[in-house]
Amino acid sequence: MSEQQRQGAERDLYRDTWVRYLGYANEVGEAFRSLVPAAVVWLSYGVSSSYVLADAIDKGKKAGEVPSPEAGRSTRVTLAVLDTFVWQSLASVAIPGFTINRLCAASLYVLGTMTRWPLTVRKWTTTTLGLLAIPVIVHPIDRSVDFLLDSSLRKLYPSVGKPSSS
Repeated sequence: MSEQQRQGAERDLYRDTWVRYLGYANEVGEAFRSLVPAAVVWLSYGVSSSYVLADAIDKGKKAGEVPSPEAGRSTRVTLAVLDTFVWQSLASVAIPGFTINRLCAASLYVLGTMTRWPLTVRKWTTTTLGLLAIPVIVHPIDRSVDFLLDSSLRKLYPSVGKPSSS
């Protein structure tokens, strides 16, 4: 197998391609919350949640393809799906969505009390701050979720293909 084929085989669609950015859709939705209807924000959560579910299913399929005794196959698949689903739900949807939501709400409030800017300017400023915060919060949240799961849920089962923040 050539080097290029080997790299293609190791490439993870949900972690190593543009598809990964679908997991950030809810953060973008939260950043735009003050400017768009609530349905748009909920749609962004639907996109992110679909990404999480698709990645968990993909990791379960990959765990099922590993040659091993049939007796442990279903357990391995279940653990791969569970680990990926919990990790992605926390690291890609719940914690970053909450973080951007609170950052934007606080900045809109502070701008409203400390400036005389028009509401439209305050909303666009809040949205811009939310969007700029997304790349800043991603890696600390990923590492924190790794630590949280390593310190809790992952102690209950043997090591499986864990989602990595690196």
